[in-house]
Amino acid sequence: MNIDWSKLTFHYTETDYIVRAACKNGVWERPYATRDKMIPIHAAATGLHYGQECFEGLKAFRGVDDKVRIFRMEENAKRMYHSAEGLLMTPVPVELFCEAILLALEKNIAFLPPYETGATLYFRPLLVATTPDISVGPGKDCEFVVVPTPIGPYFPNGFKGMPAIVNRTIDRAAPQGTGCWKVGGNYAASFRASEAAHAMGYECMFTDAKTHKYIDECTASNFIAIKQRSHLQGSAPTTAKRSTGVANLQRSDLTFEYLTPRSTAILPSITNDSLMTLAREMGMKVTRRHIRVEELADMQEAAACGTACVISPLTKVYDPDNDITYSFGDKPGPVLTKLYHALQDIQYGRTEDTHGWCLVVE
Repeated sequence: MNIDWSKLTFHYTETDYIVRAACKNGVWERPYATRDKMIPIHAAATGLHYGQECFEGLKAFRGVDDKVRIFRMEENAKRMYHSAEGLLMTPVPVELFCEAILLALEKNIAFLPPYETGATLYFRPLLVATTPDISVGPGKDCEFVVVPTPIGPYFPNGFKGMPAIVNRTIDRAAPQGTGCWKVGGNYAASFRASEAAHAMGYECMFTDAKTHKYIDECTASNFIAIKQRSHLQGSAPTTAKRSTGVANLQRSDLTFEYLTPRSTAILPSITNDSLMTLAREMGMKVTRRHIRVEELADMQEAAACGTACVISPLTKVYDPDNDITYSFGDKPGPVLTKLYHALQDIQYGRTEDTHGWCLVVE
């Protein structure tokens, strides 16, 4: 094995083993490791014909103390369980999910990047229905697979900012559809819009499928924004320009509001949930609600967030339908910077994990 950790991107690099477990007639077998990366699946499997599949994504980190930390593994297990229930699949028990992740880590520990590289070992758990049946209906037999791979940043620029463009022509998920579950069809539905945005030099910001008035997701991730608000009479208005230094976080005349959309079409992000907890601890107001596109004018910072990217700040958002550009500066703002480092410090063991988010593997 000869990997240049510094050149890793968010693409697949083959490791030694994957981990598999099958469910037949409602009974799960124990997970096992195999060097065979192919999944034998019947040509009539309902997972292939009707999209009955879901997946997850989580990371293991080599810490500053050389210990290995897996971030919020049980939350990923619970989310996959919820996705499977939504698609009428046989859910993977949380204990089995965690056992499979730990086995994948053990068998591929040589592919866990060193601490100072900033790269991680990423796990892609996949659940696919294997019941052979062409009638329109759910299959109960399943194959569960954990695919590990070392990765670098999801976005090439990392924590340096990216531009986005508002899309109102292609819907990624219906309000009462599958958007709240991590299923492949949601991502396939976004490809046309994302590729069109990339061709213009942007990432894609999706609006809600019902009205196209509200921000839904940003790229394949949750959207978050920081709004600077006054709580003293006569103080600066809420549309004040973005602060330029982290020191402003402690100013007594200002509060910062952490905003993120509330929608039945959005995947509940474990990263977003973690950041909301940290934001509250920093004294910020945290709000989940519908966010109109034009409200971007009142935001001082904005970003996409998720397991793969952690936080990817937005430099600007272009709304082509109204020919308006909302600018957030060329560098990440102070609040998102503080949140980013606070989360990374926990994941890499640089600060105490008071929430018990990380499983430390000796």
